[in-house]
Amino acid sequence: MSAETITTISPSTNRPIITRTGVSTDEIKHIPALAQDAYRSFSQSTTLKQRQEIVARALDILEKKKDALARELTEQMGRPIAYTGVEIATAVKRSHYLTKISSGILGDEGVVPGEEEKGFKRFIKRKPVGVVLIIFAWNYPYLVLVNSLIPAILAGNAVILKPSPQTPTVAEQVAGAFAEAGLPENVLQYVHCGSPEILETIIRSPDVNHICFTGSVAGGLAVQKAASDRIVNVGLELGGKDPAYVRDDVDVAWAAEEIVDGAIFNSGQSCCAIERVYVHKNIYDSFVDEVKKVLSKYRVGNPTDKNTQIGPVISTRAKEMILAHIADAVEKGAKDENPANETFDNLPENGNYVKPTLLIGANHNMRVMTEETFGPVIPVMKVESDEEAIKLMNDSEFGLTASIWTKDVAKAEDLIEQVEAGTVFINRSDFPSPDLAWTGWKNSGRGVTLSKFGFEQFVKLKSYHVKDYPK
Repeated sequence: MSAETITTISPSTNRPIITRTGVSTDEIKHIPALAQDAYRSFSQSTTLKQRQEIVARALDILEKKKDALARELTEQMGRPIAYTGVEIATAVKRSHYLTKISSGILGDEGVVPGEEEKGFKRFIKRKPVGVVLIIFAWNYPYLVLVNSLIPAILAGNAVILKPSPQTPTVAEQVAGAFAEAGLPENVLQYVHCGSPEILETIIRSPDVNHICFTGSVAGGLAVQKAASDRIVNVGLELGGKDPAYVRDDVDVAWAAEEIVDGAIFNSGQSCCAIERVYVHKNIYDSFVDEVKKVLSKYRVGNPTDKNTQIGPVISTRAKEMILAHIADAVEKGAKDENPANETFDNLPENGNYVKPTLLIGANHNMRVMTEETFGPVIPVMKVESDEEAIKLMNDSEFGLTASIWTKDVAKAEDLIEQVEAGTVFINRSDFPSPDLAWTGWKNSGRGVTLSKFGFEQFVKLKSYHVKDYPK
């Protein structure tokens, strides 16, 4: 197969903005071999301290380019310019944290001693896995990427990046920064491809030793299937249908402000966005009223405008699916309770704009409460009790995050133990913390990134058993 041309379409205008030449079938066969050779040299010729210094220099380079990188993100994936720079800054900060804790995991401090016995020495070391393929999504590309890239490089692996065709320059910018920082040639490579056959070729390469995928459940299953005839680990960070439960003791205005932000920031295009809201019957009406007040102040529009809070969704297909979820809910009895808002009523004619939508009277017969919507929609369902809320929160194939909102933190801590999700929040949402494990339950994924546990997928254990020579 000859090299393909990959075109990035602006979500703001639906016009082509970037083209890249994808790798051909012949080229893709050589890239993992180059990475394997680079890994063997890199892992043996560098110390952890040297790798930490390379990472630190690369992060400094990226940080200095923050404004330019932010403009690229806004153009390519449509998030308002007021927020894209924050992603770059957060990615750098998160990476510095991972670098800081790496000594206690990968260095001498991370060696696990065995039980002492006279004449014997036993211990366990962590060694790099080899070549890591990182397939990462467009919605938070820098944050998603550093979750895997930084631990992989610090551990001494070589890495191949496969960015989304929607945000192709992210891989280019990161690879360029690491090259400028002194990372040896071919330790970090990237490939542009849109063809499933090309991607399957690299997944099946015997020179690829670990695969990280961030994206949809369907995409994750496809990657898992492509790797199924190999003995290779596959880490999957997939979708969510993250619930929030609002108890009747909250400050309703405060809870509404927080939950709207957790649901529609980035146009709701986050795996950990709030996608369904359960509200106790005693405050249901007042909560809905407060959500309307919050939404009435939001500004939807051109993402290059610094006053815009909500930009377009990523594609025409995404827009159609979101609108289909809304239509299905309304057909089944939900009501669109959006407040008056000039920017909602005058969406830009071009581009994939979807106004934030408040749906009341939602229930689990509706797609918007069971399938991942990935858009700026807030479906609200009334509940009678804590017990009903927890049952409904767990009634999902997904289990990424969940949140409970209440003044009674002690009660929430009891309730949250019953919630089936990898990350649980009390009075907060939509915030992957670098010191906590980021992991999905159920169909939300497999494996861990972030925290000290996020290094484990990028290393293999080697046990040492040393006996003194007889005298």
